[in-house]
Amino acid sequence: MSNTIVSTKKILSEDASEKKTTMKGLVYDGPGKIAYKEVPKPEIQKPTDAVVKIVKTTICGTDLGILHGKTPSVKPGTTLGHEGIGIIEEVGTGVSHFKKGDRVIISCITACGTCEYCKKQMYGHCKDGGWILGNLINGTQAEYVRIPHADNSLYAAPEGVDDEALVMLSDILPTGHEIGVINGCVKPGDTIAIVGAGPIGMSALLTAQFYSPAKIYMIDLDKNRLELAKKWGATDTINSGVEDAVKKIMAETADGVDVAIEAVGAPATFDICQNIIRPGGHIANIGVHGKSVDLKIQDLWIQNITITMGLVNTNTTPMLLKTVTSGKIQPEKLITHHFKLSEVMQAYEVFGNAAKEKALKIILTN
Repeated sequence: MSNTIVSTKKILSEDASEKKTTMKGLVYDGPGKIAYKEVPKPEIQKPTDAVVKIVKTTICGTDLGILHGKTPSVKPGTTLGHEGIGIIEEVGTGVSHFKKGDRVIISCITACGTCEYCKKQMYGHCKDGGWILGNLINGTQAEYVRIPHADNSLYAAPEGVDDEALVMLSDILPTGHEIGVINGCVKPGDTIAIVGAGPIGMSALLTAQFYSPAKIYMIDLDKNRLELAKKWGATDTINSGVEDAVKKIMAETADGVDVAIEAVGAPATFDICQNIIRPGGHIANIGVHGKSVDLKIQDLWIQNITITMGLVNTNTTPMLLKTVTSGKIQPEKLITHHFKLSEVMQAYEVFGNAAKEKALKIILTN
């Protein structure tokens, strides 16, 4: 009799689990408003979808930008987040590369793989994807997430590689590499300057070293971050709150830097880049700007300056995954704080006061 009761309880428990239709997620409720609350659990909507149970996720500077009203495309009621790793819970009938139980890296960019832009590896502009997670559709700062075009938007997570290192492959590492280093055309022997020693600037620092620049200046207001940058490969650091970064660089170089990487998204930091670039140089803008900047075209046109900017395509993620797997770079060292997913509100407070809290990247564990 007791065995029957136990078996019945087990069946009822399993049924309740299967029928659960809600979960917890971090929801944007308008500028300055977020809440961790009960939301609908995602379901397969199209054959190419997968539903992933989040294992670890993180907070991006872009998420703070959304919170501060910099991204009007994000509507109230959207679950935030576009980075993470997880375990596949369910796949649609059209998914062929993954199955239930697979451990995967979630790309911040969704790619159909067949449109005009995807065929050019411009996945950020996919006609049925791009940056939609935590922007146009619900994102990863939740217990579960739906991933459209799963075959092209997930990566198999290799065994034996640190989970937290893999989270950094979702967004910041490819963004720093593609939009900063590759777009900036960093070459062996170059003198480069990275303005902003936050997570994205640090990612540019780590990946710039693939190309053997002769000198790397890191410019920031935060003493702690500058000390870390020196440990991780910066040859020179400048605290722009203490000394004039432009005067120092122009005094120490013949006529400026070959590549200036803007990694903040503010008029003042973009202005530094304009003032330190040498003739024939590249300004690579990574930072997300919420307002216009003053472009000094009257000075730059005659110097043959190239200015680039953009949204990550994640076309270099497979290569970066190999470098992380081999131990060539260790992006997990960017992580400074750990929280449970249920503590996400506290995590946003810490990340929003990064200088005070000495925070770079935060890991949220489900």
